Amino acid sequence: MIDFLRLGLLPLLFLASSVHAAGVPDDCGQLLVGFAPDWNSMRGELRRFQRKAGTWKQGGPAIPVLFGKNGLAWGSGLAGQSEPGLRKKERDGRAPAGVFRIGRIYTYDSRLPGGSSFPSHQVTVADAWVDDPGSPDYNRFVTISDPANPPPWFEKQKMRHNDFAYRWLVEIRHNSDPAVPGDGSAIFFHIRRGVSRPPAGCTTMAEQDLAGVISWLREAGHPCYALLPAAEYEKKWQTWNLPPPSGTDAAKH
Repeated sequence: MIDFLRLGLLPLLFLASSVHAAGVPDDCGQLLVGFAPDWNSMRGELRRFQRKAGTWKQGGPAIPVLFGKNGLAWGSGLAGQSEPGLRKKERDGRAPAGVFRIGRIYTYDSRLPGGSSFPSHQVTVADAWVDDPGSPDYNRFVTISDPANPPPWFEKQKMRHNDFAYRWLVEIRHNSDPAVPGDGSAIFFHIRRGVSRPPAGCTTMAEQDLAGVISWLREAGHPCYALLPAAEYEKKWQTWNLPPPSGTDAAKH
C-alpha cells in the first residue's frame, strides 16, 4: 500500500478532491450566470443554463441586465467570500460577485407568471426586509404583528411599496448563512426602472425578461446565480464548476 503521507502527496490529493468544494454545488441543475465586463461595470448580460448528465447547456438568448450603480464587489455565498479584493458592504452601490443560492420569490401578485413552479410569498403590508446592520434581523424577511401601528424602522424597510420595480423580487442569497452586519442586504433580481437606471446592488432587467426567468425556475433544479467580471470568470470557471466562457460549448465536470 502506498504511503501518501510519507511521500508528501496527501496535500495534493486533498486539493484535487476538493477542487469543486467552492463553487456551483452538484445539486444545482439550473444556473443563472451574470457576466460583467469589469469590476466597475453597471451593465452586463444574464444567461440561463440547465445541467443534464453533468453537462451545461444554455437555454434562450442572453438577457441585458444592470448591476450595482458602482459595479461589483466580492460577496458571501457558495463561493466568493474567501477571495482577496474589494468586499461588498451595505450601501456601497455594488452587486455581490460570487456564486449564490436562489431563495424565495416575493410578489405583489396572487400568483407568479404563467408556467411558474417555485416557492413564493405574496407580500403583505406587514412584511419587511431588514437592512439595518444594527438589527438582530439584519438581512432577513420579517412580518410585524400590527401594521396599523408599525415600529419606527418599518417605513423605510417595508416591502409593499406599490412600486412596479418590486412586483417580483427573486432572492439572491448573499450574506445569508449567517448574515454578517454591514456586509450587504436585500439582494434580488427585480424589474429595472429604465435602461440607464442601475440599482443599488441588485440585478435588474426588463419586466418580460424577469417574467421569463421566473417561469423557467424550478425548485427541483436547486437554482444558483453566479456573477463575475469577465477576467475573473476566465480564471474560475473550471474550478467553480461553471459553464465555459463561450457560454455555448458543453462543459463536463
